Amino acid sequence: MVAHEGGRMPILEHFRELRKRVVRAAATIVLASAVGWIFYPKIVNELAKPICDLKRANISGLGQCGSLYINGVLGPLNLQVTVSFLVGVIIAAPFWLYQLWAFVAPGLHKREKKYTVAFIAIAAPFFFGGAFLGYLTLPMAVKTLLGFTPSSLNNLVRFDDYLNFVLKLILVFGGAFELPVLLIALNLAGVVSGRAILKPWRMAIFGIALFVAAFSPTGDPLTMTILTLPLVALYFIAGAIALLIDRRRVKRVSSQ
Repeated sequence: MVAHEGGRMPILEHFRELRKRVVRAAATIVLASAVGWIFYPKIVNELAKPICDLKRANISGLGQCGSLYINGVLGPLNLQVTVSFLVGVIIAAPFWLYQLWAFVAPGLHKREKKYTVAFIAIAAPFFFGGAFLGYLTLPMAVKTLLGFTPSSLNNLVRFDDYLNFVLKLILVFGGAFELPVLLIALNLAGVVSGRAILKPWRMAIFGIALFVAAFSPTGDPLTMTILTLPLVALYFIAGAIALLIDRRRVKRVSSQ
């Protein structure tokens, strides 16, 4: 990114840079999606387990799960594309997170730019950890939601709708776990202090609960609690780390 007029950039240059980063991130996700395409049968068997064990159904000779079905001629293709995309987003997380940082980094001071490697080294594991927690929560969420089905009725589940639900659950968990990384990055950039992060802690907890309620694909209390509690803990940890960074910054300035 090239700066103009004392470090400032024309608005069109910002849009060009954003387009370049988005195209690179999208290309990386598409390439990583090939892994999901290749290992689709194994992945879809694993994701379907909370509702039906497809592998066991094939071994037993049933060949199908009564509660799951695919609708339409394009249904199987759409299903495989969705699963491949989910795998691509997760695998390519370090690369598209880097593109996000690379878009923001030119606006930082030289001292903050050196944290690029640290940002990727922290942001990617946090995204993976959140996505994995979402995956672990999936069976409990499905069991809770299907438990509301009246005993006199059968619940037939469209597999593509179910996969969209899985996609949202895993990505929301993964994205939410970037909260502490974002707060620390803003602190390193000098945008917000550790005290400013922790002072409105009551509002922060309320905001986290509101975010979970708005974006959680399930809406059931169990899933919302499983996501809310780690986010609250990560918020306080990020605030504490920001305070330590502020103290080191003050000592460095006073020693000069």
